[in-house]
Amino acid sequence: MANEAPPRGGSLSGWKGALVAAGIGILIGGGAMMAASGHFVRSYLLEHPEVLPEAIDRLHAREASQLVVANRAAIETPFAGAWAGAKDGDVTLVEFFDYACTFCRRSNADVDRLLKEDPKLKVVWREWPVLGPDSEAAARASLAAAQAGKFRPFHDSLYAAGRPTPEALQKAQAAFGIAPLTPDAAKAELGKNYQLANTLRASGTPTFVVGDRIFQGAVGYDALKGAIAEARRGGSSAG
Repeated sequence: MANEAPPRGGSLSGWKGALVAAGIGILIGGGAMMAASGHFVRSYLLEHPEVLPEAIDRLHAREASQLVVANRAAIETPFAGAWAGAKDGDVTLVEFFDYACTFCRRSNADVDRLLKEDPKLKVVWREWPVLGPDSEAAARASLAAAQAGKFRPFHDSLYAAGRPTPEALQKAQAAFGIAPLTPDAAKAELGKNYQLANTLRASGTPTFVVGDRIFQGAVGYDALKGAIAEARRGGSSAG
């Protein structure tokens, strides 16, 4: 991240310089130079081990950014009406979710607040039912609601009911007149979402994608709002 402070007790520039020196030694084949550089790098890392987690975090962030960029169109293109906010928003927030996920239910209020406050934000929901048969049944019904142009009220209603039990799902479908989606259409969309989640190395629900960043879990309103602001500035977590 461009505005991060240098690591305590040292600087990234010094660490990077050491690594560059080691690289030069390797390239020119100078045994003494390589040994000296290697010793310097080792000594620096032993004295300043705090740079290692930061370096690893930056590497992971860069890799995540590359995955998002390579798959952005597929990630941000919603299924039918499974989106809200500005149609041509300047920032798109994508949520991979499961109706049986407590943390997804908790995050729904954060997403709703962001939509109300930010007229330029677009939110796309991707069904990713990973918690069993009730989750998958709810996902299929939700896709049907999206196809019928009733995604948002169905979505909020099912979350408000608690767990997506067969009874809760049947009640929500009846309330909004949701007809089942064709099996092939549901299978194709869910298969696509599973593949995208796997490509992004998502570890569970909810998983959010904002700009070039991937957030795992219920990270909260402030983290998502900050990521939206960073994406709007054209920033990236890739370092």
